[in-house]
Amino acid sequence: MNPPPLLEVNGLVKHFLIRGGLLGGITGRVRAVDDLSFMLARGETLALVGESGSGKSTVGRTILGLTPLSSGEIWLDGTRIDQLSRGRMRQLRQRMQIVFQDPFSSLNPRLSVRACLAEPLTNFGLARGKAARDARIFELLDQVQLPRAALDRRPHEFSGGQRQRIAIARALAPHPDLIICDEAVSALDVSVKAQIINLLVDLQKELGLALLFISHDLAIVEHLTHRVAVMYLGKIVEIGPRDEVFSRPRHPYTEALLSAVPQPDPAAKRRRIVLAGDIPSPRNPPAGCRFHTRCPYAFDRCRVEVPELRGGAKHRFACHLDDLPKPA
Repeated sequence: MNPPPLLEVNGLVKHFLIRGGLLGGITGRVRAVDDLSFMLARGETLALVGESGSGKSTVGRTILGLTPLSSGEIWLDGTRIDQLSRGRMRQLRQRMQIVFQDPFSSLNPRLSVRACLAEPLTNFGLARGKAARDARIFELLDQVQLPRAALDRRPHEFSGGQRQRIAIARALAPHPDLIICDEAVSALDVSVKAQIINLLVDLQKELGLALLFISHDLAIVEHLTHRVAVMYLGKIVEIGPRDEVFSRPRHPYTEALLSAVPQPDPAAKRRRIVLAGDIPSPRNPPAGCRFHTRCPYAFDRCRVEVPELRGGAKHRFACHLDDLPKPA
């Protein structure tokens, strides 16, 4: 019998209610995430990609319980966690950690690195006594490749890349099984991005971590992930192994995103697909396929019928086209 996936999300829905008027009644809702399902195995990286406003960060926050879901199920290692009490959920948060986009705002500016890394150890009761706590802090600094001389400095004394290393060390402190990286490298310089990506890859191999890597940058994703899930306006439109999605995209939105990835070879040619308009408002998403208002291949069926995810067991896509048209 195969073990259950580390993380399983079934039919996740998150709507934010809009209130207004004299009595503060509900005047509408923002459909941030609509009927989203996926699984994540131990030691695997799943990249959740898409434009800003597609609902990627909401998925991550909902999994952690930072934002309550509207409906659906979230399972961690065979245990359903979306209905747990606050006390029980607090215990499970030791197994799920997050690295935010901006380390300067996610780190407490008043705490030294030592205090920052000691905080999760104290909260979860993982280090009994100063000697054990210091030993674990030294180990964390070594894992993220920061000098021990940094222990008594505060976040503003570090560069952006170093601050993100501190944030990663803090996430590693309680020995998690899953780390959600919410645009964890998008605020960094190009060279520093590569260093942090390499660090995450090394940590995953060393510790057996599962990573949910949320990003809009497919160039970064290609070097990090095992599988890719492409989101558009609250829904997954394509999900599959990295190599298959990058070499043979089956959804027009994925095709357009990949066409914008810079080519390292100046002589290489790629047909650039420029999407018309902006992503629609999640308050009033289009009927039918949500991408049809920007899709270069849309036809009548796309405007009235919502496409279901179809395809093989590994590579699935939500599109009425049997295959993408070949470039002329």
